[in-house]
Amino acid sequence: MNEPRPVLVVTTLYDPTADVVIAELHDRDIPVVRLDSGDFPASLSVEAEITRHGVQGRISTPSRTADLARVRSLYYRRPSGFAFPHLSEQDARFATTQARYGLGGILAALPGCLYVNHPHRIGDAEFKPSGLAAAVEAGFDVPPTLITSSPDAARAFVKRHTPVIYKPLHNPVYLVDGVSSVVKVAEVTADEIDDRVAGTAHLFQQRVPKTVDVRVTVIGRQVFCVRIDSDLLDWRTDYSRLSYTPVQPPPGIDQALRNYMDHFGLIFGAFDFCVGTDGRWWFLECNPSGQWYWLETETGLPMCAALADLLERTT
Repeated sequence: MNEPRPVLVVTTLYDPTADVVIAELHDRDIPVVRLDSGDFPASLSVEAEITRHGVQGRISTPSRTADLARVRSLYYRRPSGFAFPHLSEQDARFATTQARYGLGGILAALPGCLYVNHPHRIGDAEFKPSGLAAAVEAGFDVPPTLITSSPDAARAFVKRHTPVIYKPLHNPVYLVDGVSSVVKVAEVTADEIDDRVAGTAHLFQQRVPKTVDVRVTVIGRQVFCVRIDSDLLDWRTDYSRLSYTPVQPPPGIDQALRNYMDHFGLIFGAFDFCVGTDGRWWFLECNPSGQWYWLETETGLPMCAALADLLERTT
């Protein structure tokens, strides 16, 4: 009798969210192979052939081996980047490229595998302008938004749509006095905009007068909506000041969520909305690899079980 098909979990060594999903799968006797693509090739190896039946071969960690042709599903979280510190800069750049397109290409082409989410679809959905445009097409309300490198255009937009907030288009980690930090969402005035805007692309968005925020987590066909109460512009800056309540979405949101997910080919998505004083839900963003487990501990919503069901392929 064949062993059950395994689930691959691609993430870093420290990932508490992946930990709880793996524990749930273990309790169901579903084999799991956890790996970090950044460990390749030091402690992660792969051998794969392209055959008329698709990719055939195996991927191995120090403790597990998975048959690439039998992977049940792949949970793609937040793996670390490839690193070749022992090589010269030029050789490391070459080796990194080969690893990305070699190992990355194999993991993206597993036959009969359910991806949550497919890494290529994650990459597509992480471009914020694409996400905002897709949100409009899907049927969401989206605040007036400008992406620009023109100081004049930015000042004109702020004057026309005040109050306006600035958001990073992507949030790389900065080290400030050795502490990991990110660029925060902040309100901006026209007189604060100077020629430094011309140095790169920036995102400006009209600030919606809001009553609450809502995080919507879509896991397969299941939708979990949590109201987040705080007095903060960006609730992610201080979790100690938040309170949580499960809520039901208003009419039209479920279909717009499905339209958005289908547009990018996503199975999982963490959506952020703010609710205006008139009760309208305003789309802010969707993170295709967003955090969610803390909401289960705060509300009791069965999100881990839903994700395990999806990866087990019982739904």
